[in-house]
Amino acid sequence: MRGIVGNRVVRRVASTLGTLFGVAVLVFVMLRAIPGNQITAGLGTEAAGLAPAQLQALERYYGLDQPLITQFFSWLGNLFTGNLGYSARNQQSVLELTLHSLPVTAELAVLSIVLALVIGVPLGTLSASRAGSPRDALGQLVSLAGLSIPSFLLATTLLSVFAASFGFNPNGRGFATLAEDPLLNLQQMVLPALVLGFGIAAPILRTTRAAVLEVRSEDFVRTARAKGVPERRLQVRHVLGNALVPIVTMTGLQFGYLLGGAVVVEQIFSVPGIGRQVLLGIQQKEYAVVQSTVLVIALAFVLVNLLTDAIYRLVDPRVGAS
Repeated sequence: MRGIVGNRVVRRVASTLGTLFGVAVLVFVMLRAIPGNQITAGLGTEAAGLAPAQLQALERYYGLDQPLITQFFSWLGNLFTGNLGYSARNQQSVLELTLHSLPVTAELAVLSIVLALVIGVPLGTLSASRAGSPRDALGQLVSLAGLSIPSFLLATTLLSVFAASFGFNPNGRGFATLAEDPLLNLQQMVLPALVLGFGIAAPILRTTRAAVLEVRSEDFVRTARAKGVPERRLQVRHVLGNALVPIVTMTGLQFGYLLGGAVVVEQIFSVPGIGRQVLLGIQQKEYAVVQSTVLVIALAFVLVNLLTDAIYRLVDPRVGAS
């Protein structure tokens, strides 16, 4: 048993390191494939007027005069010392930027997941309780809307309606962290969390509906109903309890997606999260910011998947025994 657990841990670690190395190579190559660099992004059209000596000096300063393979392994080596790079635009290290932006995105992701579960799980359970009924059609309509409406469109619409009709635009007052001003922070988070939560509620709803329908067809459910178990207790304890594994899996995947996929919503609502940090880094061609931040997002995604795996092993011990 100890050998099996040890082999599983080794495989997990090897898989994680391989994934992170692959992400590092991919983002490094993709950034270099985009025309321009940090010099042209910072100077704009004035870069064309630089003397050759000035251009060489700037390339040496930013490390662009080195071969690509040297640049890659130099950056990779710095990561192991905790040096994620430096942002000239912000006059801060990438580590400092990430320590400020990652908690913001994590908070937004948690609020979005909570809203998604509040919407998706009850509606999915109701839809599955009477397949083909009007309530099932309503659930399918909500899931279709969540999958079809682009997040940028919903975000822009909500921001415009609340700002113009109700004068509610707390995001225009400068972002406040949860520690600085909890009330303002929650006001600034509610609309972006609603946009993201509605979008990820759709796959959670569909997963819940499919899982509940599958469990409802099992023999033990029919036996419990024949024994006179109350319908509400049957639905919550027996049906939904045994349908949790796919729901937990889908929730974990969506949470991991939110850590890097909320960039559009963060930009629209001026939320200084880690996705927005990547976007601004791309605009300024700050290679160190983009490379290191994407790698942090990939690491967070892997850790969330590992946590999800541990949770559904607790929910269903048969998974761990397989």
